[in-house]
Amino acid sequence: MPEMPEVEGLVEFLRERVVGSTFTKAMVSAINALKTYDPPINAVVGTKVTAVDRHGKFVDLATDAGINVVFHLAKAGWLRWYDALPSTLIKPGKTPIALRVGFDDGSGFDLTEAGTKKSLAVYAVRSPADVPGIARLGPDPLDGALDRNAFAALLAARRTQIKGVLRDQSIIAGVGNAYSDEILHAAKMSPYALAANLSDAEIDTLYAAMISTLTEAIETARGKPPADLKDAKRRGMRVHGRRGEACPVCGGEVRSVFFADNSLEYCPTCQTGGKVLADRRLSRLLK
Repeated sequence: MPEMPEVEGLVEFLRERVVGSTFTKAMVSAINALKTYDPPINAVVGTKVTAVDRHGKFVDLATDAGINVVFHLAKAGWLRWYDALPSTLIKPGKTPIALRVGFDDGSGFDLTEAGTKKSLAVYAVRSPADVPGIARLGPDPLDGALDRNAFAALLAARRTQIKGVLRDQSIIAGVGNAYSDEILHAAKMSPYALAANLSDAEIDTLYAAMISTLTEAIETARGKPPADLKDAKRRGMRVHGRRGEACPVCGGEVRSVFFADNSLEYCPTCQTGGKVLADRRLSRLLK
């Protein structure tokens, strides 16, 4: 799933290329992806892009007509950019393309989604706040307003596992499964640690790990075209997606815990005192 660093990379890429351009096409080919009907998505044709912004994992293209095209790539979605947009006919139900957008210089992009579970979402709205997922977002982790004390306040009284807290978009916006694994590994913290039980020193360490991990990931993503962002993300992972490999810090084996539709990765030596987490939801450390 694209997370904050990759989405920020997409936003910077689009900002450089489409601000000032005029929409010539906005066609949804997967009707289940379109979550709004007023204004209609094709109302942006003929309008000019005035800004491209990020809200958590959402991308927001604003126009001079007061209509915003907002999209969320979900777990298996991606953006495919074209300097020359293809003219081939898109057949609904016969293609992974969910949305095709074109601009007056001939460029454009497709939003595609792999797999059978379709979660990619597209919105045409008069304000980003009209998108329910954006309205519910917590603070951005790299927003200066989320300092260490504000971060500690978010964790206080949350007697839930820190892995889940980091992933909860209503608490902190933009961090998902992959980067929560990476942040916890950098902080040398168990994913099952209870947020409310963290000491001041542990909060200091976790906050610093979150800021450094995400800042480094954004720097890695910066300047890369969409086609390269996924591979750059995979190469930068230390534990996520590296089950059975050696931890780059201690050399121990990276382990996984599997859930219904995803998994988490961690290093027992670095994060759980050498103990292996039982492979079931809400597990406790194996005795």
